[in-house]
Amino acid sequence: MQRWHGLEDIPQDWGRSVVTIGSYDGVHRGHQLIIGRAVERARALGVPSVVVTFDPHPSEVVRPGSHPPLLAPHHRRAELMAGLGVDAVLVLPFTPEFSQLSPADFVVKVLVDKLHARAVIEGPNFRFGHKAAGNVAFLTELGATYDYEVEVVDLYVTGEAGGGQPFSSTLTRKLVAEGDVAGAGEILGRPHRVEGIVVRGAQRGRELGYPTANVDTLPHTAVPADGVYAGWLTADGERMPAAISVGTNPQFDGKERTVEAYAIDRVGLDLYGRQVAVDFLAYVRGQAKFASIEELLEAMARDVQRCRELTA
Repeated sequence: MQRWHGLEDIPQDWGRSVVTIGSYDGVHRGHQLIIGRAVERARALGVPSVVVTFDPHPSEVVRPGSHPPLLAPHHRRAELMAGLGVDAVLVLPFTPEFSQLSPADFVVKVLVDKLHARAVIEGPNFRFGHKAAGNVAFLTELGATYDYEVEVVDLYVTGEAGGGQPFSSTLTRKLVAEGDVAGAGEILGRPHRVEGIVVRGAQRGRELGYPTANVDTLPHTAVPADGVYAGWLTADGERMPAAISVGTNPQFDGKERTVEAYAIDRVGLDLYGRQVAVDFLAYVRGQAKFASIEELLEAMARDVQRCRELTA
């Protein structure tokens, strides 16, 4: 799959293509319907499929300080899109200048002049251009002028997550923030993941017999609510069952919020300085402060056993 950062990265000889545009944070099951349909349509037409997305999130430029917690960084989104069969991902730098583009100018500069769109696939509430003034109806109207078709896909899948609300990135972020990683996983179609570099912490886990990987998460990461979770720690392509702790470590009067993962039954694992991924499968219990270290150790033993069972 080709990855482009900015319009100038698009090959000069790029031909017709099928395009879909959106933030697509998380590439959840609703997003997968739209992207999957774009891939399907592109193959039927014999042209490549392109996903157009933005960096940073448009809300941060339009309303500074409002950047939402991210369900997946851009490289992870690209991996997931590649898995759906996408041929190219275009990440457009969302600058103040870019945010001023009118809907018509956006269509001409991006869809017509650069990507030579043959078809555009979107959800029903798609908005674009300055002040989000463009909608699907306007996109369709311009298609008659610039020789592209518009297809609207209903992305609103529902399930048990969020009490039956339509699946969305907003709902997923809410569930993650509440610690309902199982609900978030239902929407995503896979466990919620955080990534980062393993850094040295206070090393108390090592002293207690449970050495953890202290993960310095990427900026704006959607980190689950404080507590203990079952999941997996992945390093260098190896996926290991893990007991994961999120919080400030109140037992030792900690102040800094951290994500720490203990690779269950692994001995002598050295991950310092390495990029890892932590996948959250299930909530085990909330963060707590125990009356003694002995009680803490008993709780940790129970946590690890529960996580072992859940990930088996």
